[in-house]
Amino acid sequence: MRGARRVEYGEGVARIAPSILSADFAALGDAIARVEAGGADLLHVDVMDGHFVPNLTLGPPVIEAIRKRARIPLDVHLMIEEPERWVETYVRAGADWVTVHLEACTHLQRTLAQIREAGARAGVALNPGTSPEGLRYVLDDLDLVLVMSVNPGFGGQTFIASAYQKIRDIRSLVGSRATEVSVDGGVKRDNAATLAQAGASVLVAGSAIFGSPDAAQAVRDLRSASEVAK
Repeated sequence: MRGARRVEYGEGVARIAPSILSADFAALGDAIARVEAGGADLLHVDVMDGHFVPNLTLGPPVIEAIRKRARIPLDVHLMIEEPERWVETYVRAGADWVTVHLEACTHLQRTLAQIREAGARAGVALNPGTSPEGLRYVLDDLDLVLVMSVNPGFGGQTFIASAYQKIRDIRSLVGSRATEVSVDGGVKRDNAATLAQAGASVLVAGSAIFGSPDAAQAVRDLRSASEVAK
């Protein structure tokens, strides 16, 4: 898999996944190069269909273009209805990780198996009001759980504090499995350490990185802020 390595909880510092939804789309290649220079571990790419969430963003051709420029894995977050119809398309376009919403999947285990069979790592995202209990019977099919700490659809929202407990609950639920716990929405330097302490191994950040004058330094600062003493 293209440059992907497993990001494990307990390594002492969270991995950083800049969310390109907050980047300047007129200079996307430069934005990718800057966060890579800062040591970003993944690129988080939000795909929205205007139905599951009230916004419309990127499609497969843009993923293909990003894949040509990026040297790090693409973490593609499908905020769409009927994601099973599009899994193979996005993997062919360049997704290394594909995350679908529990709320959008009628047959979640089947969709996760489909992602893995297509050659990507499989993730499930949970909206702020969704209980982690829905993951209990698919734990062995998961590579990643994404905790939405805002209601999905738009960048720049305020962090919902109940996400801390949800991360702790998910970390307990997955137990010793090598499952990543990622968090997306309102992630900034001032909450990075608390998120990592709760059990997050991947921090997705948009405006905190691309809204900074120096995106590369913002990646480094966020990683440093997330450090958890061993």
